[in-house]
Amino acid sequence: MITWVLTTAAAGLLALVVFQIIVYPYFWDDLIYYLKLRNVGRMTRRRMKNGVITLLDCFVDQARKIPEKPFIIFEDQVLTYRYVDRRSNRAAQVFRTEGRAKRGDTAALLMSNEPDFICVWFGLCKLGCQVAFLNFNVKSKSLLHCIESCGAKMLVVGSDLVSSLEEVLSALRDGGVEVWVAGPSAPRRGVNTLQDKMEAVSDDPPPVEGDAQTDITSTFLFIFTSGTTGLPKAARISHLKAVMCLCFLRMCGAKPSDRVFIALPLYHMSASLLGIGGCIELGATCVLKKKFSASQFWKDCQEHRVTVLQYIGELCRYLVNQPKVAEETAHCVRMAVGSGLRPDVWREFRRRFGNVQIRESYGLTEASLGFLNYTAEVGPIGRGGHFNKRSLAFELLKYDPVSYEPIRTESRRCVKAQRGETGILVAPVTAMNPFLGYAGDRALSERKLIRDVFTPGDVYFNTGDLMLQDCRDFLYFRDRIGDTFRWKGENVATTEVAEVLGELDFLREANVYGVSVPGYEGRAGMAAVVLQPDQTLDGEKLYSHLRDNLPAYSWPWFLRVQSSLDVTETFKQQKGRLVQEGFCPQRVPEPLYFLDASEKTYVPLTEPVYDGIVSGEIRL
Repeated sequence: MITWVLTTAAAGLLALVVFQIIVYPYFWDDLIYYLKLRNVGRMTRRRMKNGVITLLDCFVDQARKIPEKPFIIFEDQVLTYRYVDRRSNRAAQVFRTEGRAKRGDTAALLMSNEPDFICVWFGLCKLGCQVAFLNFNVKSKSLLHCIESCGAKMLVVGSDLVSSLEEVLSALRDGGVEVWVAGPSAPRRGVNTLQDKMEAVSDDPPPVEGDAQTDITSTFLFIFTSGTTGLPKAARISHLKAVMCLCFLRMCGAKPSDRVFIALPLYHMSASLLGIGGCIELGATCVLKKKFSASQFWKDCQEHRVTVLQYIGELCRYLVNQPKVAEETAHCVRMAVGSGLRPDVWREFRRRFGNVQIRESYGLTEASLGFLNYTAEVGPIGRGGHFNKRSLAFELLKYDPVSYEPIRTESRRCVKAQRGETGILVAPVTAMNPFLGYAGDRALSERKLIRDVFTPGDVYFNTGDLMLQDCRDFLYFRDRIGDTFRWKGENVATTEVAEVLGELDFLREANVYGVSVPGYEGRAGMAAVVLQPDQTLDGEKLYSHLRDNLPAYSWPWFLRVQSSLDVTETFKQQKGRLVQEGFCPQRVPEPLYFLDASEKTYVPLTEPVYDGIVSGEIRL
């Protein structure tokens, strides 16, 4: 009898295992990830009970626990946790005594990747300032807009970026913005120097002014993101959001012993909060690069014994397109974490560079919504399903393919997309997933919200991203809607580019959009333009104008010269047909031009030029 019971139980258990493998093959992966996330949540709550609440608190705590451990390796410098803590104290002391910085002020930071970016950032935080990270590619009017929109009272600029202030320095001074250069000398009178003054002050923590208790839901950072308004928008990042970012590297599988290679710009959330913040939470070491170099990449990894690297998809594509070098397989890298990796590049990366574990993810600057592909499946950005929705709620909504608005029923409720159907990714706005909005015009923030989605009064954040969840619960990124497209790892606002083009005297109108190019992630810029009467296209002047007013990733690579632009009945520019036709001379009846960067002009896009672009002989 006992034998029969045991045999029956074993058969039942085996049947259950077989059923699970067939019906829900990723059950254990999902459960383990869910439990790991719960454990990280318990660790965070325990830390907060002990007074370690914010990202800055976490750093100061690590500087106390592991003072001599290397925190930042930069070129030939090795900076310990204690050194960065004390140097940030010096920065805070200077801004407090020599400057006007005080608790609650906003300070803008315009710096390249260098250790003092982190020291200045933390120093300002120690004074209770909100810090705005500025993209060092933005210029003139866009730069001034960024500083004004976040209400910055102070600007700290890297010594290598001082020249970018020439056109706006007078306007900044007129606006009462205090300007500091993170170097020993200033370009002109009225600009303060930081480096020399830091040597003359104490490295003790600055005195705390006012209430020392930090509201976890208050603004910690401003990080700029492009949108349909044309000019960059300052997204408010709460302390809560920053704390949630701290666990990213741990959830990917990184360890305190790891050395994390960061070549992405620190003004991006990926590098600053996920990368630097992730290193702080682990007590790991960051190998910081001033600028990404594909030819030097594996040599750097070998030299600095890198074990984890952070990527965007474009970075990985550059690497697989490089000639083979000995260092690309003689390294210690065991894991790569990031986002935007195309499946074909993914496979080639793993095949060519050794046994590197890929952790593809998806995240947003504005909201605490993110996914992580913790499986070996190539292509997805993460998983949906029961366990993941318990930890982070989201939905995919059916949408109108023309307006990209969510489809609503007769009762004015939205409709969920089915498995295998592309939908708009949305997330409920809650206490744990707040949307603080953008600095400035409230209308910018309101446009990102969808109300009365499933029940009266509910509010969802609209990511503007199209996603697909397949029958196995894998999530795939499909596209980004609205007047933005992504190129070279950056979001490009089409209206901003169109406004810059409109400043040229020989152009009457411009309609900017992104087009797919074989072999590249994202979409390359293209503009349908209408010339002024009796004017011709001046390619050299157009190139010079773009160079002076826009970052290189925003430049239109292709031009389509039309007699008029297609508009809707409400006079909105039509882009759908233009995007579909792309830049193929056989599909486009109007004259086409291509940006020849070597000649610094636009040249006719002939069929041989088109074939060269598609084949990869002509690089963008």
